[in-house]
Amino acid sequence: MADYNHSHFQHLYFILTGIPGLELNYYWMAFPLGAIYAIALFGNGVIISTIKSESSLHMPMYYFLCMLALADMGLTLCTLPSMLGIFWFNYKYIAFDACLVQMYFIHTFSAIESGVLVAMAFDRVIAIWNPLRYGAILTNGVVFKAGTTILTRAICVVFPVPFLIKRLPFYRSNVLSHSFCLHQDVMRLACASTRVNSLYGLIAVIFTKGSDSLSILLSYVFILRTVMTIASGEGRRKALNTCVSHICAVLIFYVPLIGVSVIHRFGKHLSPLTHSLMANAYLLVPPVLNPIVYTVKTKEIRRKIIQIFVQTKVTAEG
Repeated sequence: MADYNHSHFQHLYFILTGIPGLELNYYWMAFPLGAIYAIALFGNGVIISTIKSESSLHMPMYYFLCMLALADMGLTLCTLPSMLGIFWFNYKYIAFDACLVQMYFIHTFSAIESGVLVAMAFDRVIAIWNPLRYGAILTNGVVFKAGTTILTRAICVVFPVPFLIKRLPFYRSNVLSHSFCLHQDVMRLACASTRVNSLYGLIAVIFTKGSDSLSILLSYVFILRTVMTIASGEGRRKALNTCVSHICAVLIFYVPLIGVSVIHRFGKHLSPLTHSLMANAYLLVPPVLNPIVYTVKTKEIRRKIIQIFVQTKVTAEG
């Protein structure tokens, strides 16, 4: 191995890791895992189709919800092949370039979701602060520009990441800690200084998730101040009730994100099982729980799901 030019050597593939210690149960775990993916794809698909077909939902709040569902579907589809490949077929290999592609799309869709949550927070600010001018402020043009800005920011911020990884030499271990490729996980296997990668990763996180979380926090400070000026208790309750779904979506996204970031940074002494479970929660929890939260709170989406199952039952009986 010493004869290789280490500065230009890269593995042809990486080896993915499922859930450490449960290797003998992978085949049976594939069934609940497949069900989780099916729920995520079905739930987000129903949200998108319902918003598209129901004219009463053609409002900024639901347009942003549609963007959130698209981001969740993107995250789900990014990890689906490698996760089911491991658990169902015990296939743990991913080509170097395929790993970089998966890494890019995972981080891009994550940045998109974070940006959409900020837009949804701004939507709630306008709806509570100035409800009479809600439609005049958040026009379709404004919503389109917001969506374009969120998408462009995510694409541009994450774009350098695969190229920063590509320049690094890899000639020792090629075993990753997770069932998919994350920047931090691949970077730790490099056999050269990763200072540039770490610095750019920190800047990217501050520019996206850091600024987004601060914006959401400030939005809710403003919302609470506005709600406190409402005279009636019933009015305050109704105003805050319109924010419940969004608050749940924010917690569903940021709690696993913070958890996996803290573990990557400070939890090197923790078991591989803990690392694996937190990373899986980071990518699987939001796409599964977001549709459930918004289905509970939106009667049109509930009605759409009932129609789907009723039609399926009628077709089966016919």
